[in-house]
Amino acid sequence: MNLARFDLVSIRLAVACAQTGSLTAAARDSHLALAAASRRIRELEGALGDTLFERHARGLLPTAAGRVFVKHGLTLLQTMEHLDGELADLRQGIARHIRLCASSAAISQFLPTLLAQYGRLHPQVRVDLEEQVSETVVTTLREGRADVAVFVEGPDTSGLATRLFREDELVLVLPAKHPLAGKKTPIAFADTLDEEWISLTAGAAMLQQQQQAALAANRPLKLRMQVRSFDAVCHMVASGLGIAVLPKGASLPIAKTMKLGWRPLSDAWAQRRLLVATAAGDNEAAIVSLVDFLAAGAQPSQKAKAGRRNK
Repeated sequence: MNLARFDLVSIRLAVACAQTGSLTAAARDSHLALAAASRRIRELEGALGDTLFERHARGLLPTAAGRVFVKHGLTLLQTMEHLDGELADLRQGIARHIRLCASSAAISQFLPTLLAQYGRLHPQVRVDLEEQVSETVVTTLREGRADVAVFVEGPDTSGLATRLFREDELVLVLPAKHPLAGKKTPIAFADTLDEEWISLTAGAAMLQQQQQAALAANRPLKLRMQVRSFDAVCHMVASGLGIAVLPKGASLPIAKTMKLGWRPLSDAWAQRRLLVATAAGDNEAAIVSLVDFLAAGAQPSQKAKAGRRNK
């Protein structure tokens, strides 16, 4: 493959062809004459030695090779946009971008205030935040697509340097008139397994803890719906579609607004640790500074310590 024959205009044009299904629309969006756009697509296909699009009366349809090209083309275009953005920031005094990937629990309960404080203390550093479930957070860090990760303890952390970030507590969230509501005495998770459940998508630490607890009790977890946010979980619960386990700090404000009930769990796994991690051996000053700042407020609670001793 002759990479010298590739240019960003042609790559952007091919991506636009796939997105619009029309060479005419893609040429217009790319500010190219139709004949010039057609020639560029033919040249790309010649350089690749493969057909990118099937031509139909109704437009263009990506081939298998076209889908692969568009996937990587999008990644390349996004990388170039990030490069342009970081260079612009550098001219304005932003010396370093740090890529932080974090779980929903970390973002909803702790990170907004902390990142605002850090930004005021270090105006020359910009933290770019991405939200993922804990398993994906760790994968993103391990693959080098993040500099720092914050996630719920549980995923394999081999090859990573980890520190305690914060602790949280999982509680049962349910409709206010549910038979299990109205009490603040802790309930065992195993005693709730006759219910239907609303949870987050696969890879969320919370869902994995529920599945493991159900397996330990030799009972099925009746998982009815999976959504991507705590707010969406609470909306499903409020509609009477099931009950849920959510972090107390994140869910109680939502539960109060929606007039939902909540109840503590007596299980030791309901007391969780959140970790902040980097790749092992990453001693860059800006990254160390951010990790030190994030870990500074970590204070293991006595309740959590007792829970871990009793495991």
